[in-house]
Amino acid sequence: MKAIIPVAGIGSRLRPHTHTQPKALVPVAGKPILGHIIDSLSEVGIKDFIFVIGYLGDKIQSYITEKYPHLHNEFVVQAQKEGIGHAIWTAKDLIQANDEILIVLGDTIFDVDLASVLDLPCSAVGVRRVEDPSNFGVVESDDDGYITHLVEKPTIPKSNMAMVGLYKIKEASALMNALDYNIQHDIRTYNEFQLTDGLMHMIEQGSKIKTFKVEDWYDCGRKEVLLSTNAMLLSREKNPVTTFDFPNTIIIQPVNIPANCRIQNSIIGPNVSIGENTYVDHSIIKNSIIGSFSQLEDVVLFDSLIGNDASLKGLSQSLNLGDSTAISFS
Repeated sequence: MKAIIPVAGIGSRLRPHTHTQPKALVPVAGKPILGHIIDSLSEVGIKDFIFVIGYLGDKIQSYITEKYPHLHNEFVVQAQKEGIGHAIWTAKDLIQANDEILIVLGDTIFDVDLASVLDLPCSAVGVRRVEDPSNFGVVESDDDGYITHLVEKPTIPKSNMAMVGLYKIKEASALMNALDYNIQHDIRTYNEFQLTDGLMHMIEQGSKIKTFKVEDWYDCGRKEVLLSTNAMLLSREKNPVTTFDFPNTIIIQPVNIPANCRIQNSIIGPNVSIGENTYVDHSIIKNSIIGSFSQLEDVVLFDSLIGNDASLKGLSQSLNLGDSTAISFS
């Protein structure tokens, strides 16, 4: 089993943070989104990874090479942003005829039994019932759970079962052939080569694809979802740090704070993640993510996302502050 993770997007919904780092490397609960994804896949035995990179791809490659040298990692570049289907197609030369693949979007964290997914005897797509399916790829299936029709972001959805970005493909060569057919014949939806259309072509050519239910998933491409995901992951930590040596400071769990941070005269938590070597003084912070090497003094922060190397003084507010930013309200 090989995992293909497309991480070439620019992450426009997370600006200004994605001006300086890829969306997949935005931190949540103490490590990048991509780190959570890789860890969950490696825990079920996946050791072969293909990363489709593009925007700031050198940073992703450096992170993977440094943090996961024990895995077999390969990188392909999606030079032109022409959709998820096109991104997967760029990895075709790294896929053998008899390979099985797991496709996981690089900004999405799942609540699913991955081991059971890998044991499925046929290709399968993760789905979940949603209130407004028009923003998703939508699945129609028969009584046995086999997909009969797929459509990307339909104007009038005929189902409320949405694809959530997790795909187990038993016939990898069939998918690559389907994507290649669509690209060669310029078959696009919303001016992009969609993975949804590739899967539909597979079905039209006789492939059987089932659905499996995903309990929940977190599309970390927006600040609000990123913060709620941070809170969820912190609450699930198996061995949270229970004591901190920070003077005149109250820590309200759950939090993730490296030992090399300097914090004093503050109240931190709940649901706060702080990056390496960050300084906090006379501040109150809750439900927020603070980047590494930042400096916060005399601030009250809630529901905030603060980038790396940021400096903030004298403020009570909810913020979305990018890397290398300095603001003083004192």
